[in-house]
Amino acid sequence: MYVEEARKLIVRPGSYDVIVAGGGVAGIAAAVSAARAGSKVLLVERMYAVGGLATLGLITIFLPLCDGNGHQLCYGLAEELLRLSISHGWERDYPATWMEESEHGEERFQVRYNAQVFALLAERLLRKSGVQILYGTQICSVIRKDDRVEAIVVENKSGRSAIPARMFVDATGDADLFSLAGAPTALYGKGNILAAWYYETLNGRTTLHMVGAADVLPNEKDTIVPDAIEIERISGLDAAEVSEAIQHGHGVILEKFLEKGGVSEEHSLATIATIPQLRMTRRIIGACTLDEADDHKTFGDSIGMTGDWRKRGPAFEIPFGTLHAPSLSNVLAAGRCISVTDAMWDVARVIPPAIVTGEAAGLAAALFDDLGNADVEKLQKRLCGQHVRLHLEDVL
Repeated sequence: MYVEEARKLIVRPGSYDVIVAGGGVAGIAAAVSAARAGSKVLLVERMYAVGGLATLGLITIFLPLCDGNGHQLCYGLAEELLRLSISHGWERDYPATWMEESEHGEERFQVRYNAQVFALLAERLLRKSGVQILYGTQICSVIRKDDRVEAIVVENKSGRSAIPARMFVDATGDADLFSLAGAPTALYGKGNILAAWYYETLNGRTTLHMVGAADVLPNEKDTIVPDAIEIERISGLDAAEVSEAIQHGHGVILEKFLEKGGVSEEHSLATIATIPQLRMTRRIIGACTLDEADDHKTFGDSIGMTGDWRKRGPAFEIPFGTLHAPSLSNVLAAGRCISVTDAMWDVARVIPPAIVTGEAAGLAAALFDDLGNADVEKLQKRLCGQHVRLHLEDVL
């Protein structure tokens, strides 16, 4: 065993109201929402672009904002970011049967956007909103006192330092802040099937190949895996395990690409994912846990809604209690690590609900100092002012 010498931590310059950990779509929404509410916001991201799985992971399908029956459920930043992602064009429309014309004659749809363009547009939005972005930065610890996180400890090219803030949003996808702070968390029991999506250009046409897509279908115990990769499921939380799986996926991509010939002006491997394409890993155990059985249930503390991207009909209100845990008074969750059951996880992890929870978490971080005493009605009123719909009765 090696013992690392004790060392003093440099406190990074800058006084922040809110630190958002993770720059995926949930983190983008949280940071923009907090900044628009007047907070000084720092977004910490380990890669060198924002968007997470939605950009760097090439999971480039903006899934429906509705219940599949013509009722839009996700509003606010969810709609704003959808429109932003296709503001300069899109790669592919999806069948209109997913999102029929609504009662008000507005066309709703799902779309495949360009990952790199969306990443740059989202970064520009963050900068225009006044968010400071710290790229290439890994969060390796937290400083906790009683029920509050006082600072995060990070490593980057500048070395190791501590960054304090009043409030924090965990949009890491893996509930890293909660875990580092010692808050209760839960793991996804089934693990992740390896995916290796990539873009190939052949004869002037660029195509997305969704190799090993692992999407759970409703009412089925198993998964449908188009072009499956033969490898054991992984938790996504062990570095060696993930590294080995990624290398295996790279080998599959290379083999499939070369099946159509070598590299030429007509044939190129356009892009591969630069982060693991993991769906569900670790989540918080919150003040409330949302389940698939809560379809069409009303929650007094709802902060937004989502449908079930896998099928028509279901509609869920998302309680504020899914975004925070009783053991931490100044840390919120957003995105795929909010408090849901395993059955609900596959519904809650995708882009629209991730943005819905991110917007609410960021605004709550701007408004409150103690989540245990949060004025949820105040949060709801502000969300409504941001064009968010909170309850099913408002749209059905």
